[in-house]
Amino acid sequence: MIKTDILIIGAGPTGLFAVFEAGLLQLKCHLIDALPQPGGQCAEIYPKKPIYDIPGFPEVLAGELVDNLMEQIKPFQPGFTLGERAETIEKLEDDTFLVTTNKGTKHNAPIVAIAGGLGSFEPRKPQLENLTQFEDRGVAYMIKEPEVYRNKKVVIAGGGDSALDWSIFLANIATEVTLVHRRNEFRGALDSVEKVQELKNQGKISLITPAEVIDLQGKEKLEKVIVRKTDDSKEIDLEVDNFIPLFGLSPKLGPIADWGLEIEKNAIKVDNTLDYQTNIPGIYAIGDVNTYPGKLKLILCGFHEATLMCQSAYQRIHPDKKYVMKYTTVGGVTGFDGSKKEAPKAVVKSIE
Repeated sequence: MIKTDILIIGAGPTGLFAVFEAGLLQLKCHLIDALPQPGGQCAEIYPKKPIYDIPGFPEVLAGELVDNLMEQIKPFQPGFTLGERAETIEKLEDDTFLVTTNKGTKHNAPIVAIAGGLGSFEPRKPQLENLTQFEDRGVAYMIKEPEVYRNKKVVIAGGGDSALDWSIFLANIATEVTLVHRRNEFRGALDSVEKVQELKNQGKISLITPAEVIDLQGKEKLEKVIVRKTDDSKEIDLEVDNFIPLFGLSPKLGPIADWGLEIEKNAIKVDNTLDYQTNIPGIYAIGDVNTYPGKLKLILCGFHEATLMCQSAYQRIHPDKKYVMKYTTVGGVTGFDGSKKEAPKAVVKSIE
């Protein structure tokens, strides 16, 4: 039995930052994640993709952000149960929760914070008869390591931000990048669409629209992609090394959906007027997994939600104590390992 103060389900950026905020309150955390390493989608799907809206970082790679968060929480010595999925939850007589994973690992805590991002997810795959034949032999549904595509001929299919962003990114890595979309209009950010058009004019990206990939060919590995123009039915044969369909992810809450929580459109409803608590007292939901009026699925919003959740969790665990918040610039950071980052000494002058 693993016991902790706050059991966090999901070890993505929001879950990791919750460890830091809890640590400032001297609350211990343990995290459960179905993935084999911390970081969530940032580590599993796009570790080399730049993120531009993290305060204080004009640009930071997703994997680098995870590394920084892991370094930030190191003094608070969180526990991890990785490669296991939170399966069941039970309310015990002492008002704590017992969470058991699919592998039978049991966890006990007075507070449960669900930070599962989009939940468990699978890539949306194109309807191609022989698609599975080329999986891991030229076909991939996400880009983890861009260097794999250096000096390769790559075809990307899709019309959203991911397809646009990776086409732009790989334009300086791959020998050839071809972007195929079934419409002439894209769903992504306007500046990304303009950048793709600019790279097309420079001859760094080939753009085929409106069109769709209708067949994959090859012997031991992928060798050719067949594209059909949907306006005139013309077929184009492209010699390729890699085909990357980026049609998004199909998210599912998984077993969490059966925990008695209020669910709305595959997300957990929370009270955002106070602390992001669910309809079950003691269970919170933070980050992309939750929903409330005005919800924005941004990492920085998840950080904010994690901070308020931890304040509320402290009051539930210590109802007789009054916590007086101290800025880290004043109080510093004291880790469970005995380390301490001292705040700089300030000169205070009285005013008469």
